[in-house]
Amino acid sequence: MPNPPAVPSTPGPELQRGEAASGGQASPAFSPLYRQIKGLIIQRLQAGAWKAGEAIPSEMELAASFGVSQGTVRKAIDELAAENLLVRRQGKGTFVATHAEQKQQYRFLRLMPDEDQEPGLGRQLLDCRRQRAPAWIARQLQMRAGDAMVEVRRLLHSKGRPVVLDDIWLPGSLFKGLTTELLNQHRGPFYGLFESEFGVQMIRAQEKIRAVAADEEVAALLQVEVGAPLLSVERLSFTYGDRPVELRRGLYNTSTHFYRNDLN
Repeated sequence: MPNPPAVPSTPGPELQRGEAASGGQASPAFSPLYRQIKGLIIQRLQAGAWKAGEAIPSEMELAASFGVSQGTVRKAIDELAAENLLVRRQGKGTFVATHAEQKQQYRFLRLMPDEDQEPGLGRQLLDCRRQRAPAWIARQLQMRAGDAMVEVRRLLHSKGRPVVLDDIWLPGSLFKGLTTELLNQHRGPFYGLFESEFGVQMIRAQEKIRAVAADEEVAALLQVEVGAPLLSVERLSFTYGDRPVELRRGLYNTSTHFYRNDLN
Protein backbone atom coordinates (compact mmCIF):
# COMPACT_ATOMS: atom_id res chain seq x y z
CA MET A 1 0.00 0.00 0.00
CA PRO A 2 1.58 3.35 -1.01
CA ASN A 3 2.26 5.92 1.68
CA PRO A 4 -0.14 8.88 1.77
CA PRO A 5 1.18 12.02 0.11
CA ALA A 6 2.95 14.51 2.28
CA VAL A 7 0.73 17.36 3.41
CA PRO A 8 2.09 20.76 4.45
CA SER A 9 1.48 21.80 8.05
CA THR A 10 0.42 25.21 6.78
CA PRO A 11 -1.28 26.16 3.55
CA GLY A 12 1.67 26.69 1.22
CA PRO A 13 1.91 27.89 -2.38
CA GLU A 14 0.52 24.62 -3.73
CA LEU A 15 -2.75 25.34 -1.91
CA GLN A 16 -2.96 28.95 -2.97
CA ARG A 17 -2.58 28.03 -6.65
CA GLY A 18 -5.64 25.80 -6.36
CA GLU A 19 -3.84 22.67 -7.62
CA ALA A 20 -4.77 20.37 -4.75
CA ALA A 21 -8.50 20.67 -5.22
CA SER A 22 -8.26 19.27 -8.73
CA GLY A 23 -6.28 16.21 -7.63
CA GLY A 24 -2.88 17.69 -8.52
CA GLN A 25 -3.77 19.40 -11.81
CA ALA A 26 -3.13 23.12 -11.91
CA SER A 27 -6.12 25.40 -12.36
CA PRO A 28 -5.86 29.01 -13.52
CA ALA A 29 -8.83 29.98 -11.34
CA PHE A 30 -8.53 30.65 -7.63
CA SER A 31 -9.86 27.79 -5.51
CA PRO A 32 -11.36 28.49 -2.05
CA LEU A 33 -9.29 27.13 0.81
CA TYR A 34 -11.89 24.54 1.85
CA ARG A 35 -11.91 23.17 -1.72
CA GLN A 36 -8.14 22.84 -1.58
CA ILE A 37 -8.43 20.96 1.73
CA LYS A 38 -11.09 18.79 0.13
CA GLY A 39 -8.63 17.96 -2.65
CA LEU A 40 -5.95 16.99 -0.13
CA ILE A 41 -8.38 14.71 1.71
CA ILE A 42 -9.27 13.04 -1.60
CA GLN A 43 -5.56 12.54 -2.27
CA ARG A 44 -5.25 10.72 1.05
CA LEU A 45 -8.32 8.61 0.30
CA GLN A 46 -6.89 7.70 -3.10
CA ALA A 47 -3.54 6.81 -1.56
CA GLY A 48 -5.25 4.43 0.86
CA ALA A 49 -4.49 6.37 4.05
CA TRP A 50 -7.99 5.40 5.25
CA LYS A 51 -9.70 2.29 3.92
CA ALA A 52 -13.37 1.89 3.05
CA GLY A 53 -15.46 1.79 6.23
CA GLU A 54 -12.69 3.20 8.44
CA ALA A 55 -12.96 6.37 10.49
CA ILE A 56 -10.91 9.36 9.39
CA PRO A 57 -9.23 11.68 11.93
CA SER A 58 -11.42 14.22 13.70
CA GLU A 59 -11.97 17.69 12.27
CA MET A 60 -9.70 19.09 14.96
CA GLU A 61 -6.90 16.66 14.07
CA LEU A 62 -7.23 17.36 10.36
CA ALA A 63 -7.29 21.10 10.97
CA ALA A 64 -4.02 20.83 12.91
CA SER A 65 -2.50 18.61 10.21
CA PHE A 66 -3.41 21.01 7.40
CA GLY A 67 -2.77 24.19 9.37
CA VAL A 68 -6.26 25.58 8.79
CA SER A 69 -9.32 26.29 10.89
CA GLN A 70 -11.70 23.57 12.01
CA GLY A 71 -14.50 25.35 10.15
CA THR A 72 -12.57 25.07 6.87
CA VAL A 73 -12.14 21.34 7.39
CA ARG A 74 -15.80 20.96 8.31
CA LYS A 75 -16.88 22.64 5.07
CA ALA A 76 -14.62 20.34 3.05
CA ILE A 77 -16.01 17.27 4.81
CA ASP A 78 -19.57 18.51 4.28
CA GLU A 79 -18.99 18.47 0.51
CA LEU A 80 -17.35 15.03 0.61
CA ALA A 81 -20.30 13.69 2.61
CA ALA A 82 -22.76 15.21 0.13
CA GLU A 83 -20.86 13.41 -2.64
CA ASN A 84 -21.05 10.10 -0.71
CA LEU A 85 -17.28 9.81 -0.34
CA LEU A 86 -17.54 10.18 3.44
CA VAL A 87 -20.33 9.31 5.88
CA ARG A 88 -21.02 11.20 9.12
CA ARG A 89 -22.31 9.09 12.03
CA GLN A 90 -23.76 10.96 14.96
CA GLY A 91 -21.63 10.52 18.06
CA LYS A 92 -19.15 8.23 16.27
CA GLY A 93 -17.28 10.38 13.78
CA THR A 94 -16.77 10.47 10.02
CA PHE A 95 -16.08 7.34 8.00
CA VAL A 96 -14.96 6.47 4.48
CA ALA A 97 -18.06 5.45 2.52
CA THR A 98 -18.32 1.76 1.75
CA HIS A 99 -20.48 -0.53 -0.36
CA ALA A 100 -19.97 -3.37 2.13
CA GLU A 101 -23.02 -2.53 4.25
CA GLN A 102 -26.14 -4.50 3.39
CA LYS A 103 -28.21 -1.33 3.04
CA GLN A 104 -25.80 -0.29 0.27
CA GLN A 105 -26.09 -3.61 -1.59
CA TYR A 106 -27.47 -1.98 -4.72
CA ARG A 107 -26.32 1.61 -4.21
CA PHE A 108 -26.56 2.63 -7.87
CA LEU A 109 -29.63 0.54 -8.71
CA ARG A 110 -32.74 2.66 -9.29
CA LEU A 111 -35.24 -0.12 -10.01
CA MET A 112 -38.18 -0.23 -7.61
CA PRO A 113 -41.20 -2.56 -7.42
CA ASP A 114 -44.64 -1.12 -8.16
CA GLU A 115 -45.47 -1.44 -4.45
CA ASP A 116 -42.76 1.22 -3.90
CA GLN A 117 -40.91 -0.85 -1.33
CA GLU A 118 -37.24 -1.71 -1.09
CA PRO A 119 -36.10 -3.90 -4.00
CA GLY A 120 -35.13 -6.97 -1.94
CA LEU A 121 -33.46 -8.54 -4.96
CA GLY A 122 -31.68 -11.88 -5.02
CA ARG A 123 -28.88 -12.62 -7.46
CA GLN A 124 -27.92 -15.55 -9.65
CA LEU A 125 -24.42 -15.64 -11.13
CA LEU A 126 -24.44 -16.96 -14.67
CA ASP A 127 -20.83 -16.55 -15.75
CA CYS A 128 -17.44 -15.03 -14.88
CA ARG A 129 -14.63 -15.29 -17.40
CA ARG A 130 -11.42 -13.57 -18.45
CA GLN A 131 -11.10 -12.52 -22.08
CA ARG A 132 -9.71 -9.82 -24.37
CA ALA A 133 -11.46 -6.47 -24.40
CA PRO A 134 -13.13 -5.50 -27.67
CA ALA A 135 -12.50 -1.95 -28.86
CA TRP A 136 -15.85 -0.49 -27.72
CA ILE A 137 -15.39 -1.70 -24.14
CA ALA A 138 -11.69 -0.84 -24.02
CA ARG A 139 -12.42 2.70 -25.14
CA GLN A 140 -14.86 3.35 -22.29
CA LEU A 141 -12.61 1.76 -19.67
CA GLN A 142 -9.55 3.64 -21.00
CA MET A 143 -7.82 0.40 -21.94
CA ARG A 144 -6.29 -0.83 -25.18
CA ALA A 145 -8.26 -3.15 -27.41
CA GLY A 146 -7.14 -6.69 -26.62
CA ASP A 147 -6.18 -5.96 -23.01
CA ALA A 148 -7.33 -8.51 -20.44
CA MET A 149 -10.76 -7.92 -18.92
CA VAL A 150 -13.18 -9.81 -16.70
CA GLU A 151 -16.75 -10.31 -17.90
CA VAL A 152 -19.48 -11.14 -15.39
CA ARG A 153 -23.09 -12.01 -16.22
CA ARG A 154 -25.79 -12.29 -13.58
CA LEU A 155 -29.55 -12.17 -13.04
CA LEU A 156 -31.34 -10.25 -10.29
CA HIS A 157 -34.56 -11.84 -9.07
CA SER A 158 -37.61 -10.38 -7.35
CA LYS A 159 -39.96 -12.89 -5.70
CA GLY A 160 -38.38 -15.66 -7.69
CA ARG A 161 -38.75 -13.97 -11.08
CA PRO A 162 -35.81 -12.49 -13.04
CA VAL A 163 -36.10 -8.72 -13.46
CA VAL A 164 -32.55 -7.62 -14.38
CA LEU A 165 -29.91 -9.15 -16.65
CA ASP A 166 -26.52 -7.57 -15.91
CA ASP A 167 -23.44 -7.78 -18.11
CA ILE A 168 -20.43 -6.37 -16.25
CA TRP A 169 -16.98 -5.64 -17.70
CA LEU A 170 -13.94 -4.94 -15.50
CA PRO A 171 -10.25 -4.21 -16.28
CA GLY A 172 -8.33 -7.46 -15.89
CA SER A 173 -5.30 -5.68 -14.42
CA LEU A 174 -7.33 -4.49 -11.43
CA PHE A 175 -9.30 -7.69 -10.83
CA LYS A 176 -6.75 -10.48 -10.99
CA GLY A 177 -8.13 -13.47 -9.11
CA LEU A 178 -11.80 -12.59 -9.58
CA THR A 179 -13.49 -15.94 -10.27
CA THR A 180 -16.90 -17.57 -10.27
CA GLU A 181 -16.00 -19.30 -7.00
CA LEU A 182 -15.07 -16.03 -5.30
CA LEU A 183 -18.25 -14.30 -6.44
CA ASN A 184 -20.42 -17.21 -5.31
CA GLN A 185 -18.73 -17.37 -1.90
CA HIS A 186 -19.23 -13.66 -1.25
CA ARG A 187 -22.63 -12.98 0.32
CA GLY A 188 -22.49 -9.21 0.36
CA PRO A 189 -22.64 -6.70 -2.50
CA PHE A 190 -20.19 -7.05 -5.40
CA TYR A 191 -18.88 -3.54 -4.77
CA GLY A 192 -18.04 -4.54 -1.19
CA LEU A 193 -15.99 -7.44 -2.56
CA PHE A 194 -14.26 -5.14 -5.02
CA GLU A 195 -13.28 -2.88 -2.10
CA SER A 196 -12.09 -5.56 0.31
CA GLU A 197 -10.34 -7.97 -2.08
CA PHE A 198 -9.11 -5.69 -4.85
CA GLY A 199 -8.92 -2.22 -3.27
CA VAL A 200 -11.19 -0.69 -5.92
CA GLN A 201 -13.88 1.73 -4.73
CA MET A 202 -16.75 2.79 -6.97
CA ILE A 203 -17.43 6.36 -5.92
CA ARG A 204 -19.66 7.67 -8.70
CA ALA A 205 -21.36 6.53 -11.89
CA GLN A 206 -23.00 7.88 -15.02
CA GLU A 207 -25.80 6.18 -16.93
CA LYS A 208 -27.27 6.05 -20.42
CA ILE A 209 -30.85 4.82 -20.63
CA ARG A 210 -32.80 3.69 -23.69
CA ALA A 211 -35.71 1.42 -24.59
CA VAL A 212 -34.89 -1.87 -26.36
CA ALA A 213 -36.68 -5.05 -27.41
CA ALA A 214 -35.74 -8.45 -25.96
CA ASP A 215 -33.95 -10.75 -28.39
CA GLU A 216 -34.32 -14.52 -28.19
CA GLU A 217 -31.43 -15.11 -25.73
CA VAL A 218 -32.42 -12.26 -23.39
CA ALA A 219 -36.11 -13.21 -23.53
CA ALA A 220 -35.28 -16.73 -22.37
CA LEU A 221 -33.19 -15.47 -19.45
CA LEU A 222 -35.71 -12.85 -18.31
CA GLN A 223 -38.68 -15.11 -19.01
CA VAL A 224 -40.42 -12.64 -21.31
CA GLU A 225 -41.68 -12.79 -24.88
CA VAL A 226 -39.27 -12.14 -27.73
CA GLY A 227 -39.64 -8.47 -28.60
CA ALA A 228 -40.89 -7.51 -25.14
CA PRO A 229 -39.96 -3.92 -24.18
CA LEU A 230 -37.02 -3.61 -21.78
CA LEU A 231 -35.12 -0.71 -20.25
CA SER A 232 -31.41 -0.76 -21.15
CA VAL A 233 -29.26 0.99 -18.53
CA GLU A 234 -25.58 1.34 -19.43
CA ARG A 235 -23.54 2.43 -16.42
CA LEU A 236 -19.92 3.55 -16.28
CA SER A 237 -18.53 3.62 -12.72
CA PHE A 238 -15.51 5.59 -11.60
CA THR A 239 -13.02 5.44 -8.76
CA TYR A 240 -10.83 8.29 -7.45
CA GLY A 241 -9.28 10.52 -10.07
CA ASP A 242 -12.27 9.93 -12.37
CA ARG A 243 -10.77 6.65 -13.51
CA PRO A 244 -13.38 4.35 -15.11
CA VAL A 245 -13.19 0.89 -13.54
CA GLU A 246 -16.49 -0.78 -14.41
CA LEU A 247 -18.82 -0.84 -17.38
CA ARG A 248 -22.14 -2.61 -17.07
CA ARG A 249 -25.28 -2.97 -19.13
CA GLY A 250 -28.44 -3.88 -17.31
CA LEU A 251 -31.58 -4.97 -19.12
CA TYR A 252 -34.59 -4.28 -16.88
CA ASN A 253 -38.00 -5.89 -17.10
CA THR A 254 -40.27 -3.06 -15.97
CA SER A 255 -43.59 -4.92 -16.18
CA THR A 256 -43.76 -4.99 -12.35
CA HIS A 257 -41.02 -2.44 -11.57
CA PHE A 258 -40.16 1.14 -12.43
CA TYR A 259 -36.99 3.22 -12.65
CA ARG A 260 -36.83 5.91 -9.98
CA ASN A 261 -34.34 8.71 -9.62
CA ASP A 262 -34.38 11.39 -6.91
CA LEU A 263 -33.53 14.82 -8.33
CA ASN A 264 -32.19 17.63 -6.17
